Amino acid sequence: MSTGKSLRIAWLGPAPGEDGGVAGVGTDLLSGLVKRGHRIDCFFPSAGQPLPVRLEEEESLKFIWGTNIWQWNRWYSRAKIAALVTGLFARGLAFVRLRQEIVRRHAQEPYDLIYQFSNIETLAVPSSLGHDVPLVIHPETHMAGELRWLVAERRLALRSQARYVFVVVAAIMSARTLVQRIKIRRASLLICLSSVFRDHLVRDYGFPRDATIVVANPVRPERFPNADRPIGSPPTVLVLGRVSARKGIEDVVSVARALLERNVDVRLRVVGGPSLWSDYTKLLEDLPAEIAEYAGPIPPSEIPAELGRSDVLLQASKYEPFALTVAEALAAGVPVVATTEVGAIEGVDGSVLTAVEPGDVAGMATAIAALLDRVRTSPDETRSKARAEAERLFAPDVVCAQISAALEQLVDGPASGRRGHGPA
Repeated sequence: MSTGKSLRIAWLGPAPGEDGGVAGVGTDLLSGLVKRGHRIDCFFPSAGQPLPVRLEEEESLKFIWGTNIWQWNRWYSRAKIAALVTGLFARGLAFVRLRQEIVRRHAQEPYDLIYQFSNIETLAVPSSLGHDVPLVIHPETHMAGELRWLVAERRLALRSQARYVFVVVAAIMSARTLVQRIKIRRASLLICLSSVFRDHLVRDYGFPRDATIVVANPVRPERFPNADRPIGSPPTVLVLGRVSARKGIEDVVSVARALLERNVDVRLRVVGGPSLWSDYTKLLEDLPAEIAEYAGPIPPSEIPAELGRSDVLLQASKYEPFALTVAEALAAGVPVVATTEVGAIEGVDGSVLTAVEPGDVAGMATAIAALLDRVRTSPDETRSKARAEAERLFAPDVVCAQISAALEQLVDGPASGRRGHGPA
């Protein structure tokens, strides 16, 4: 489905997958961009792994693997903090070794642009191409935001994990923040997942707003069960995602208590696990067992079924560039209560989403009760509207059309000769 100029792109990022998350986003983006006529060489740091069938079948996609053979349950990855440090090191080294291959392929047939997905900083971008080939950065988070909330919530963090873990993680994030503040200025275009995320990037890193666009993450509605189903008895409010810093876990516990005090007929279910660098699971010991439970982590492949058994999603984050869980919930016909810091709520119809300020526990409890009443009153209409909103805002064709148009404009536009906005 080519609709414009065919671009030759060098893609840098994590290996793609099919079960959601960042890997799933990468698959949807690559698949959508090649359908629009672009030719993409994908440079992945890992030494090789199975690819989604729909990508392997695309002739316009080429896959170049790195040397990263990092694995779980080795001497260097058994402890979480060791896994974090060694994983970052192994990925960085693999990207360094990919530089030469990018230069070689560019010499054979020049790239129109380099597309850096997921991370702001990478060691794979050859400095020799910095003034000739525009760099597009499409981050999923930024370290300044992660560090801000890690420090702000240090007392919560220290309830669940050792002090030395906090110190090591804070040091790593501080270093990465400094590197990102420099590296981001090489970008000719910054693709931001939401306007709230763009505001953070512009403020924290001084990136020029006029070199940014806002494009949501893609979600395939067909991954999720039919939205037509009755409300649960009792209804289920799902909290889905990492149990870690900046996710509002302490507020989730307080919301559960507020719902119990108000005698709201509901079951609050928390699903997810800690990250490598942040573990707030101990906070969930304070959930009121009368109406709430912590189910632990589940495989990504089980997320559609989990959403299919839920009636409202609660996203209580203090900082959230997007939140795939929100887009996925809508695709499954589940209305959402989320804070105004959650990027994925932007543009969603108010009939299936209620936004509250971060930390507003009473507002979250009130919004949940109101949304449950709406689902009870008109379940088919509410679920169908939620799914329609996901298709309107997050369908891969919609997202990739926006990105493709921006890339073509970057390459062909009057400012295409300008490469980056600061020193490398």
